[in-house]
Amino acid sequence: MTGVASSPVSRWAYDDQLRGVVHDLPPLDLVDFRATRQKPRPPLGATPGVDVVDLTVEADDGHAIPVRAYRPVGAGTTLPGIVHFHGGGYVVGALDGSHGHCAALSSRLGAAVFSVGYRLAPEHPFPRAVEDGVAVLRWLHQTCGPRRVDPDRVAVHGRSAGAGLAARVAISARDAGLPLRFQYLNCPQLDPTATGGSMMLAGTAFLDADTVRVAWRHYLGDEGVTDAAVVAAASPLHHPDLRELPAAFVAVMQLDPVRDDGIAYAHRLLSSGVPVELHLYPGTFHCSSVIVPTAEVSVREIEEEVGVLRRALRVTAPDAATQPDVVECVAGPSDQKGQ
Repeated sequence: MTGVASSPVSRWAYDDQLRGVVHDLPPLDLVDFRATRQKPRPPLGATPGVDVVDLTVEADDGHAIPVRAYRPVGAGTTLPGIVHFHGGGYVVGALDGSHGHCAALSSRLGAAVFSVGYRLAPEHPFPRAVEDGVAVLRWLHQTCGPRRVDPDRVAVHGRSAGAGLAARVAISARDAGLPLRFQYLNCPQLDPTATGGSMMLAGTAFLDADTVRVAWRHYLGDEGVTDAAVVAAASPLHHPDLRELPAAFVAVMQLDPVRDDGIAYAHRLLSSGVPVELHLYPGTFHCSSVIVPTAEVSVREIEEEVGVLRRALRVTAPDAATQPDVVECVAGPSDQKGQ
């Protein structure tokens, strides 16, 4: 059945601290995406030291885009800004799933974080999600003054499909003249053609290759995934011009069907003259740091994320808080309700 592991996950050399969860980890189901969206999630955790405000931003077509804004309590200075995109294959996921992680980034970095509730496929296929992301980035630049955000220290940030969306929004921002300093891309889902070598990995934990293909068909349509013009328009990996994009950090997981998406994109950025850093975490699976945040390899990944963003956004202050136990859930068991 599509979306279910086609071979035992035990065949893969998972990190010892991750191996114990892979057998009981339910696969992400994007075939019955409506049921996946409706699965319950736990109550939102507290965000000590961080003010959280839900607001809306108007898209070009008048749609009200949900945005959740995070800011350290009492921060009286101009802060760097992070525009975050949640994961979920462009099909599922919501603001609540990124809540803990966005609050942690705001607290630890002393940053203003804006989490975008972009429209989901298949009801809203490409380019709606990209348009929503660009609208929020434009709104942020237009309101940097009253929101006390430094327009020269703004980054896009995402995991899984959210990372793919962040990368595509970065391209649109360049074309629109919207300043952007950095892009943090974790497990980016970038290749609608699904031809990377890692797509041959069978039965990988949480996300398998069949589910990736289903996600792209939802997002681009059955014909769009084979239309070169549509693929080039939607996918940063296949975009014809990656020059003059902001510097990037790309994190990929070893046992992940979209692993080679990120590796190939890092190579393309490098060949286009864009500063890029690529890190592959051994023994990991798609978004494993979300599911097992206490594993040593997950802690290293999360700490590196904070350090990378601190350097990129020129943050010199020490952590305002320690990393909480709750991090972003990419449409996993605790975040499977759509907008």
